[in-house]
Amino acid sequence: MTLATKKTEDSEAITATSPGNGGQPQASRLDTSGNDDGFEVFKKEDGAVDFRTVDWIPASVIFLKAIFATGVLSIPSALFVLGALPGAINVVGWQCLNTYCAILQGNFRNRHAGCHSVADMAQVVGGHWLKEVVGILFLVTWAIASASGIFGTSVALNTLSNHAICTNYFMIVATVAIFVLASVRKFEKIAWLTWAGFLSVYIAVFIVVIGVTTRDRPAAAPQTGDYELGYHVIAHPTFAAGITSVATIFSAGAGTSAFIPVISEMRKPRDYNKAVYLSMAIVSASYLTFSLVVYRWCGQWVASPSLGSAGDTLKKVAYGIGMIGLLVSACLWIHTAAKYLFVRILRDSVHLQKNSAVHWVAWLGCTLSISTVSFLLATGIPIFNFLVALCGSLTFAPLALGFPAYLWIHDHQHYRNGGKWRVAIYLLHWLMILLSAFLTIGGTYGVVRSIVDAYANGDIGGGFSCADNSGSA
Repeated sequence: MTLATKKTEDSEAITATSPGNGGQPQASRLDTSGNDDGFEVFKKEDGAVDFRTVDWIPASVIFLKAIFATGVLSIPSALFVLGALPGAINVVGWQCLNTYCAILQGNFRNRHAGCHSVADMAQVVGGHWLKEVVGILFLVTWAIASASGIFGTSVALNTLSNHAICTNYFMIVATVAIFVLASVRKFEKIAWLTWAGFLSVYIAVFIVVIGVTTRDRPAAAPQTGDYELGYHVIAHPTFAAGITSVATIFSAGAGTSAFIPVISEMRKPRDYNKAVYLSMAIVSASYLTFSLVVYRWCGQWVASPSLGSAGDTLKKVAYGIGMIGLLVSACLWIHTAAKYLFVRILRDSVHLQKNSAVHWVAWLGCTLSISTVSFLLATGIPIFNFLVALCGSLTFAPLALGFPAYLWIHDHQHYRNGGKWRVAIYLLHWLMILLSAFLTIGGTYGVVRSIVDAYANGDIGGGFSCADNSGSA
C-alpha cells in the first residue's frame, strides 16, 4: 500500500454524535490517535461519570470471558458427532476466521469512532433500517447466550445439591444472581469478575481433563463388561446433526460483537487489536487441546456440559469451581446487551453520564429486561448444546461472520479496481457473506430439527418442567 493510499484510507469519514442530530451518525475526520473525545460516545468531562477506564490487558480478559465459557463445555460432544479430525479442523478454522472478523470489526469501529455497537456500525454502511435489524440480532444473540449461562448455572446447582429442588427454581436463583452482577455499571468494575470467572472455568475444565484420563473407562459408560467407546477419527453424521455441531463449534468463538462496546470504554481504543490477539490465541489453544483430550477418553459418553464427564466426585468439584465462571459469563453477556439498550435510550441525554434517577432507572430496567428474556429462553429450550448451537446459527453467523465482511467491503470498494490480488481479497469477503448465509439457514434448520426430534424422542422432559436436561443432546 502506498503512502498516498494509506492517507486516503485514514481520512475516511467516521461517525460522531451530536445533540443536534438525535444521536445519528455525522461525518467527521479520522482521529488517528483514536482518543478524540469529540468522536467517542463517552466523553471525559468534569462532573460526568468516566466510563473510559479500561486498559488493554483488562480488555483482553473481558474478551476471554465473553467467549471462553459455554463453548469449551460444548465442543467435546460436537466432536463426537463430527469425529476428531473434522472436529479439530472446525475448531482451528472457525477460530482463525472469528479472530479475523473481530479485527475487521475493531478496525472499522476505530475508523468510525462514534460507533458504540455493531448497530451503529450498521447505520454507517446501510442506514437506519440495517441499524434496526443488526440491533435486534445483537439483542437476540446475547439473550440466547445468556440463557445458556443461566442453564449451565442451574446444572451446577443441581449437581452440587443432588437436585434438591425443581430445576426452574435453580434457574430463578441463577437469574437473580446474574442480574445483580450484570447491573454493575462499568466494564472496568466487572473486570475483576472476569478474571475470577475465566480462571474458575479454566481450572474446572482442566480438572475434568485430568480426571477423564485417570479412569479405566468413561464415568457414564457401563462399569462392567464390554462397551463401545464411540471414538471416531471421522464420523458420518446426518446433515441436521452435523450442521448443529458445526454451529456449536463456530459459536464457541463467535461472540466478537460483544467486544465492540468495550472499545468505547478503553483508555486507548487503538490497543484493541492487541487485546483481541492475546485473548483469541489463548482461547483457540485451549479449545483444541481440552476438547480433543476429553473426546478421546470419553467418546460417546461425554457429558454436555462437559464438566460432568469425569464421575460424580469430580463433577461436583468441577461445577463448584466453574460455577463462578458460568455466572460471570452470563453476567457479562447481559451487561453487554443492556449497555447497548442503555446507550440507545440515553444517547445525547445529560443522563447518560449523570448519576440521576433517570440514569439508574434506565440502566436497571435494561439489565432486568434482558435477564427476564434469557430466563424464559433457558426454561423453554432446556438442552445446553441446542442453546449454544441456536446462538451460533441464528444470530452469530450473520452478526459475527457476514456483517464484519460487509464492513470491510464498505470501506475497501477500491479493491474492485485493483490488481488481481486485491480483487481476489475483495471476492473472498463476499464468499464470507455467502458462508454466513449458508450457516444461518442450514444451521438454524439443523438445530430446530434436532430440538423437534429431541422432544419427540423424550430426550427433553418439556420446557418449563422440573426435569434436568443437562445431558448430551
